[in-house]
Amino acid sequence: MKYLLITYVRKANEQIDEQMQVSNTLKDRDVQTCNVILNFETNSIEKAVINGNKVDTTWEQIVEYYSKIYPSIVGRLIEENMPPQ
Repeated sequence: MKYLLITYVRKANEQIDEQMQVSNTLKDRDVQTCNVILNFETNSIEKAVINGNKVDTTWEQIVEYYSKIYPSIVGRLIEENMPPQ
């Protein structure tokens, strides 16, 4: 896996749900609908938009944040995308 994709969905009762998925490829639909797209192959933030505003953050900060929420997923993405030794 290469990408971590996060989508925030606002429900009718104003509650916000977070949906997470991982993917090998980035589709046009993902770029349009996801709020956060992290590329673990290049260690880059492809997209980070919350409530219509671009999030000003660094790769290290955003990976640290999502590592706390999804430790096994982020750990696996880091491990699988490490350059060969």
